[in-house]
Amino acid sequence: MAPRDPLEDVRRELDEIKSRNARVEREKAWEVSWTRRLVIAAAICLTVWVWLFNIGVDHAELHALVPGAAYVLSTLSLPIIKDWWLRLFGK
Repeated sequence: MAPRDPLEDVRRELDEIKSRNARVEREKAWEVSWTRRLVIAAAICLTVWVWLFNIGVDHAELHALVPGAAYVLSTLSLPIIKDWWLRLFGK
């Protein structure tokens, strides 16, 4: 049996770290993407619309837009709040 090459072990570990970092970057891109935000907002609107429609609310489709829009607006404010919080407490 041949002795293990320590340099090869380091290369393998480095490749694993690079692969993991690439995966984490892709997942982070998804988390902040407009596609994700809009899919969630659409799901919220649809769910609320079905509920409002079933209980007989007039103009349920318009009322259902409110929580979806609120969700999107809240995601827009989060980076601002995060920066403020980091300046205040992130020392």
